[in-house]
Amino acid sequence: MNTSERILNGIKQALTEGKAKVNLFKEAQDVNEASNLTGSGLDIGGKNYFDDAFAALRYANPFRQGSRQIITTNTSATQFVAKTGNAADSTNPWLYTVTPNSGSPNIATTIWQLPTRVITAQLPVRTAAMSDINGIDSAIVNDLMLEFSQLEAQSMALNNDQSGSSTTSTGGTNGLRGLAYYNTSTSAAAYGTSGYAITDGIHTVLRKSFTASAITYDNIVDAVNLLPAQYWSLPTTAWHLHPDLIVQLRKLKTTGGGVPFFTEVGDDDGGSVAYMFGFPVIPNSYLQTPSAGSLSGILANWDQFLTIADAEEMNIQRFDQTAPGFVTLYAEKRLVSTIRNPFAGIYLLGA
Repeated sequence: MNTSERILNGIKQALTEGKAKVNLFKEAQDVNEASNLTGSGLDIGGKNYFDDAFAALRYANPFRQGSRQIITTNTSATQFVAKTGNAADSTNPWLYTVTPNSGSPNIATTIWQLPTRVITAQLPVRTAAMSDINGIDSAIVNDLMLEFSQLEAQSMALNNDQSGSSTTSTGGTNGLRGLAYYNTSTSAAAYGTSGYAITDGIHTVLRKSFTASAITYDNIVDAVNLLPAQYWSLPTTAWHLHPDLIVQLRKLKTTGGGVPFFTEVGDDDGGSVAYMFGFPVIPNSYLQTPSAGSLSGILANWDQFLTIADAEEMNIQRFDQTAPGFVTLYAEKRLVSTIRNPFAGIYLLGA
């Protein structure tokens, strides 16, 4: 019997049987107590009910929305290979004569290799707490999984894997290759140098610069124009924008403070800047707030642009009695992330 049925049944008993008090949840009543309950019952015969433990919701890694995700079990590194160049005769391919690898440039490959990175956590929990607090074990595990997702997103966005000192909070040389530390250009995207060194594979991404405190409608138009047309109609093409940048865009109005450029009209869910130029907008607070040199937005076909290689599923182990009265949870998550196709994304950089 569900809660609604219990309430209706209780009302029926009260009306037909004249009961002044009806117990809707008889199976939960295992103790009958006599007391002079006059108010809330606090400290005069009532019992405490302990709600399940919970943790405030964290923002799970938004970069996983649409990005290419693969599983690479038991690997210490992941190598990426891109085919480049053309096979056909670029001067006149419309011939029966076969001239192998006559393209301009000729067919070739570029490679780069990144080591597997690991996030770890160890947390002691009092055994008494695990038995006394309802749902504390599941609350800890669920929050830990979201915490790891939060940490990986911070590293994917802002970590400098070439320096051990500039971004230690996001991993430094032990972290992922952050999107903010790839090269940028206003003229052409390009693959990074080919090879196995940690300095290889730092690609160049096209950028559109904007005044950090005053982005314009034309800045957005120009950013879309920079993304090659072959990516426009693909299903995972989307904006990732810092929430502060979204606020700026929502305030953009026509000359004289008239109608907002991005209105509710035409948005599938009725939300201003839920879509821009047909591409969904994903709020991403792991990008940088708009300022000079900041990476505050990305327009990309994410399945082509970013690859996340998870070494294995998140591992959580419980160690009993590591200290008297405590159990210790050990957790680790191993992964690699990289820009796979630098031609499939555009950066919005503050200036």
